[in-house]
Amino acid sequence: MRISELLKHKALDGVITIGPDATVRELVALLGEHNVGALIVSDDGSSVDGIVSERDVVRRLNGDESVLDTAVATIMTSTVRTCEGSASLDDLMALMTEHRIRHVPVVAGDRLVGIVSIGDVVKNRMAELEFERDQLDSYVHQS
Repeated sequence: MRISELLKHKALDGVITIGPDATVRELVALLGEHNVGALIVSDDGSSVDGIVSERDVVRRLNGDESVLDTAVATIMTSTVRTCEGSASLDDLMALMTEHRIRHVPVVAGDRLVGIVSIGDVVKNRMAELEFERDQLDSYVHQS
């Protein structure tokens, strides 16, 4: 399966982004409001300037509550692993495993077109396994 196919099955209203100058407090509010684990950091809503996750917040917040009033740019990851929609799901799983990441922005050239989480990957894999099981069950019970 290609990443572009996976994105078609997601209920997307666009990718939620946050500006690098927004505060971590604003970030936490957006993460909670949209029930997501990471946001793309973008100046213009279509470029990928960074990524920031709930884990980034927790790591920095531990012992320093003042981080809530600092800019997202201070805690974001600026070297972001991305993938193209034409990439295979297997390639994406390898990327996520190798780099121990749970969210990967999907780009077309330099333009942000989606984001895939480890949850999306697991959900898709479970659906594939259930389909295969049903096919095998149907085959066995036809005889």
